[in-house]
Amino acid sequence: MADGELASKREPTTVVSPDIGLVNKQTIQVGPRWAVIGIFLILLFGALYLSRDFVLPVVFALLFMLVLSPIVRVAKRRLGLWEPFTAGLLVFGTSLLILGSFYAFSGPIAQIAENTPRYVEAVNREVSVLRERFMTVREAGQQAKEATANGGGATPPEDVVISGPSLLGNMAAIVPRIGASIGFALIFLFFLLSSGSLFYRKTIETFSSLSDKKRALSIAFEIETELSRYLFAITAINLCLGLAIGSAMALVGLPMPAVFGALAFVLNFIPYLGAIIGIGLVGMVGLTEFGTFPDAIFPPLLYLAITSIEGQFITPILVGRRLRMNAAAVFLSVAFWGWIWGVTGMFLAVPLMVCIKIIASYFDSLHSFVGFLAADEADEPASPPT
Repeated sequence: MADGELASKREPTTVVSPDIGLVNKQTIQVGPRWAVIGIFLILLFGALYLSRDFVLPVVFALLFMLVLSPIVRVAKRRLGLWEPFTAGLLVFGTSLLILGSFYAFSGPIAQIAENTPRYVEAVNREVSVLRERFMTVREAGQQAKEATANGGGATPPEDVVISGPSLLGNMAAIVPRIGASIGFALIFLFFLLSSGSLFYRKTIETFSSLSDKKRALSIAFEIETELSRYLFAITAINLCLGLAIGSAMALVGLPMPAVFGALAFVLNFIPYLGAIIGIGLVGMVGLTEFGTFPDAIFPPLLYLAITSIEGQFITPILVGRRLRMNAAAVFLSVAFWGWIWGVTGMFLAVPLMVCIKIIASYFDSLHSFVGFLAADEADEPASPPT
């Protein structure tokens, strides 16, 4: 019976076409849906990885267009300003801000790059001391003496000499590429903003049904609202965090505290990993300046305390319950986009996650995925007293 049913499913069927009459149509066995989706995702992410030099500036421009478009519309509606004029002001102001930041911190960053061999030497010295102690515990007699002789001395000079020029050479090669990508993103952003609502109209016209047009328009405006709210709130929080970190590093006597405050502001856009990188940098510089591990441990602990207060109390209250994300999903998103697009992908991970969550919330079949991305309401902090 089962064989007969299987055979009947494979028999050709006859359909009637209004154009050419009777047509024999052979039944095609389609593979599992999950396999097709998996192949599509593999091809998509492979294409995103290979075309990252072009895709990344486009993604940045689109995200900033979603954030800044409300400003352009308000300026036209209330002040009567021409869209290209407002777009030019926004893009020109952003360019001045970026160039001014590079100019202000180019000297301290170059000084840090020049001192990198000292930082590496200090870290290697402490690692050698720790290695010596572990070897002493594991081995006895002559092996412990050899380990002490090999590990207790200074770090081989060739390691220090190679590290400094290599870092400077990499920076010299990367900076022109970064500048070209930023310039392309800003020019594309200008055209997107100066066109007003043309980008939305052209996107909506690609849909055939009225319901799809309404859904696309609702998605676009909700992404605008939520992404603008998130980025402005996070930027304000990170600015205060940078001021707090810079002041704290100045109090403990760490050199160039303004640089560490600026780094804290930038790195905090990367959830979790940004704080870890900042703590590592502060610890490495503190180890070089203060000489011993017990004296150098206080600056990174202070950095950790400030970022913990910000992450556990300030951000959850200011960002709001609607935009809070599952911590595991956020970490996975940062790791994934960092793997695809490097450090730039880490900065884009959370904004992209916000967009994906909003888009998925409009489809019933993806509600379980939205539930995975959202934070658990049981873990939400109580609302502050009014």
